[in-house]
Amino acid sequence: QVQFVESGGGLVQPGGALRLSCAASGFPFSVYTMSWYRQAPGKERELVAHITRDSTTNYADSVKGRFTISRDNGKNTVYLQMNSLKPEDTALYYCKVHGWGDYWGQGTQVTVSS
Repeated sequence: QVQFVESGGGLVQPGGALRLSCAASGFPFSVYTMSWYRQAPGKERELVAHITRDSTTNYADSVKGRFTISRDNGKNTVYLQMNSLKPEDTALYYCKVHGWGDYWGQGTQVTVSS
């Protein structure tokens, strides 16, 4: 079955950095677009970034220039490098595959606070 295991979250001060990882299984990873989403308390889940099979990327305006999405098809893993973090980046972060059902992992918590 499809599984996502997100990791790399934590508590970081404003201006800091984190690298999130999402290990995927249960589908042909290299063929599909992968995305990172986030959900802050009391807010709807939002798309942060996505990366296509040929590594074309797109970002939400709120993270452009600060976040970088990448993928390693040999490891079935998608990454999110987050730099210059802000308190408003605090959220539960999830990865998702596009076009292969509606599956979500447990997410990884990112908290940006001094």
